[in-house]
Amino acid sequence: MVDIFLLMLSAILIENFIFSRFLGCCPFLGVSDKPATALSMGCAVTFVMTLSNAVTWLVHHYILVPYKLEYLKTIAFILIIATLVQFIEMFLKKYSPALYGALGIYLPLITTNCAVLGAALLDIDREFNFLQSVVFGFSGALGFTMAIVIFSGLRQRMAFANPPAAFRGVPLTLITAGLLAMAFAGFVGLQIA
Repeated sequence: MVDIFLLMLSAILIENFIFSRFLGCCPFLGVSDKPATALSMGCAVTFVMTLSNAVTWLVHHYILVPYKLEYLKTIAFILIIATLVQFIEMFLKKYSPALYGALGIYLPLITTNCAVLGAALLDIDREFNFLQSVVFGFSGALGFTMAIVIFSGLRQRMAFANPPAAFRGVPLTLITAGLLAMAFAGFVGLQIA
């Protein structure tokens, strides 16, 4: 149980996909203007990343490895992730049109979100068992969600700032993201055995 907790802590803080690995920056910058939209995107990524880690682990260990098709893992994983995203998109379009409209183009971009694919590939590279794979996917997605929600809160506060003209808009957003990443860099030095 302690190993699972340490894996979760590591995935959320120490190896945060956005701040430590710089994966998933497109939705991080694109959907973080409102906290509600950021949280919704984080929930969608959490669902996809958790489920995709479980499914890709099963496909890898029960289809690709026995038939010696490991070289197809990236293609297979992208197809699995794309299928899961399509299901989410159809569900949101039918049951939550407002959220579907708010996420806009970024919902289909979860398919190519490198954080989701990166989590699946890291599972295989680290030789996690099934439980560790699911926990790592869920925790990595929680770290992604935490990062995007914190950043959206900062962006809301920046809306009331009056920076010099050269820093307005994208420059101030990127500087803020960099400072937030530096703050999370303090966790990188932690060693979890």
